[in-house]
Amino acid sequence: MSAPQPSHMTPGGGRSKQGWVGCAMLATALTLAVAPPAFSKAPSAAEPMPHLRSTDGVSQLVVDGSPFMILGGELANSSASDLGYMAPVWERTKALGVNTLLVPISWEQLEPQPGRFDFSHLDGLVHAAREHHLKLVLLWFGSWKNSMSSYVPAWVKRDQAQFPRARVQDGQAQEILTPYAPANAEADARAFSALMRRLAQTDDADHTVLMVQVENEMGMIPVARDHSPQAEAAFHAAVPAELLAYMQAHRAELAPELRRAWEMNGEKTQGDWTEVFGPGVQTDEFFAAWGFATYAQKVAQAGKAAYPLPLYLNAALIRPGKQPGQYPSGGPLPHLLDIWKAATPSIDFIAPDIYFSNFDDWASRYARPGNVMFIPEAGRAGWAQMPVNALVSFGSLHAIGFSPFSIDNVAPEKDGGIRETYAILKALAVPLTQHPADVVSVSTPVSYDGVVNAASQTIRLGRYQLEIGFAGGPAANHLTAAPGAPDGLSSTSTSIEARRSFGALIIPMETNRFLIVGVGCEIRFGDPRGDASHQVGIESIIEKKIIDGKLMDVRRLNGDESNQGRSIRFDPDHITIQEATLYDYM
Repeated sequence: MSAPQPSHMTPGGGRSKQGWVGCAMLATALTLAVAPPAFSKAPSAAEPMPHLRSTDGVSQLVVDGSPFMILGGELANSSASDLGYMAPVWERTKALGVNTLLVPISWEQLEPQPGRFDFSHLDGLVHAAREHHLKLVLLWFGSWKNSMSSYVPAWVKRDQAQFPRARVQDGQAQEILTPYAPANAEADARAFSALMRRLAQTDDADHTVLMVQVENEMGMIPVARDHSPQAEAAFHAAVPAELLAYMQAHRAELAPELRRAWEMNGEKTQGDWTEVFGPGVQTDEFFAAWGFATYAQKVAQAGKAAYPLPLYLNAALIRPGKQPGQYPSGGPLPHLLDIWKAATPSIDFIAPDIYFSNFDDWASRYARPGNVMFIPEAGRAGWAQMPVNALVSFGSLHAIGFSPFSIDNVAPEKDGGIRETYAILKALAVPLTQHPADVVSVSTPVSYDGVVNAASQTIRLGRYQLEIGFAGGPAANHLTAAPGAPDGLSSTSTSIEARRSFGALIIPMETNRFLIVGVGCEIRFGDPRGDASHQVGIESIIEKKIIDGKLMDVRRLNGDESNQGRSIRFDPDHITIQEATLYDYM
């Protein structure tokens, strides 16, 4: 395959109802078909494009006919802006076990002039990923990145009359496009559609690009909602009928905050935002959510029409005690997901960016019916919690992917265990995806402040009851860990980078045989009926390792390594794999 040509500056796009700008109108009139570059092979009808499916009630990403687990890493924001800078990054990140890179594509680079699209950068990234046998998830840095509109093209930034800004109460403009100006959404949607069309032309056969994120961490700051003239008009207009219809149809499943506000104000089926939800900052945030969500829908709908890859949104989460505007107000947060779901039928799922220690807590809030679990930013690469968080993600959360941020800036010796974890997950991909609903995980909950709850846990798996003790807790005192406080609570570190958690991923292979990946825990098996005449013993424990990419048997564990045949033990300092076969005795 030949490399892409140095430049693909092509006209494209269309004119908005408001007129857009003069040169864009000229470009629209000159719209030309763009031929796929030479490095794209001929399309094959036998290879459907990447898509989502449900297996045993669990969502999976399917690539070239098989389930695909995204062992991901997101690049630092500016890394992918230069192909030369990226040259050594491909192999460096691949050496960490990554099979997919999350890569920003900015509106400012794609459309440097209104209606003129430069695809050379996009083509170069896709080609390089393909050459290095990596997949991509593209991150569309369009109208918003971390709430701000810093990635819009210069011609959008300068023309504030055509592309209005959001404003605070005193009228001061922000470095944020208002979502209530049709021209803003139409320009963004036009550019995003051009991006997706290019992928349809150049990647439809190879499937290097798996999914696309629409915008990045949308939301309003530093106040709860936009106060531009366009926003004020929308706020005092009627609440859209489609939102009210959705709320009525899904009343029982609504987030408590939304349902409570609606019910406390009489469950109205018409009225403006204050009449329906009451006055206050909460209503301001509901309004902001609808504004951003309907904008995202316009962009996503245009992209899906061009090339229907899975599309998702990501969310910046809330620090304790913060109010709307102190975090990105109106973003796709758990208490606002109903509003976003009602407004975005072209979006396949919503994903959390989790930079807090209480990973399990935040992830569980997005594990709701109809939402696919994906962690695009699982904290910074190299953090000590990464291995267990990855096990939890592909275990009980049934995620399609997991991705630490700034993966390109991690030294191999400071990877936090992600390379070892990814190697194990890659080797276990088949059993993990064959019967995903049977796979479970356990872990030590960690608070926002970093306090690890190492108390033992009990779960039911098939015909067995499992009691899991953790390092630092009373049920696994032989495991060396950080000094613990009473009741299994321990603070491993005040630094989020060094905070550790412990846990296990458990894969049933047969009725009485389990493949377990764990760190810092001890597992005992029993009969859930509590009948002393039916007891569970361990027939054998086989330690396994990844050798040349394959899962191989190593030691047969017994004696002190198995608590004299009574439990399965996992070292607190290294993630390991063991296969346990059980038997009954009376």
